[in-house]
Amino acid sequence: MFGSTTAFSSFSVDDLDAARAFYGDTLGLQAELEGSGEMRMLFLTLAGGARVMVYPKGDQHSPASFTVLNFQVDDIDAAVDALTDKGVTFERYEGFESDAKGVVRDERGPAAIAWFTDPARNVIAVLQR
Repeated sequence: MFGSTTAFSSFSVDDLDAARAFYGDTLGLQAELEGSGEMRMLFLTLAGGARVMVYPKGDQHSPASFTVLNFQVDDIDAAVDALTDKGVTFERYEGFESDAKGVVRDERGPAAIAWFTDPARNVIAVLQR
């Protein structure tokens, strides 16, 4: 039914301008504000052209209880270092042993993941497979 229909994901934030600065300036994504007033939205364009809609909920926003975006990289240490240099702090979760940088590594192979949050406290991951 939807095999030929364009689809996109979305999530909320409490401050659209802070989200635009974070996703555009800190993460380097194409981050475009569209619309006006209550219909103002932020659209993120990911590599490959996929778009994500970020919408404002103000005081009604609750951070997502799941990872809203996953960025796959070739070198997680370089990505974590670059994000740390931009002021990003990495999360540590109970049950996941992380190194000094906040990276959780799978000792059986090259898989590694690190989590951080956007200004609205939504969880984002950078991972290497």
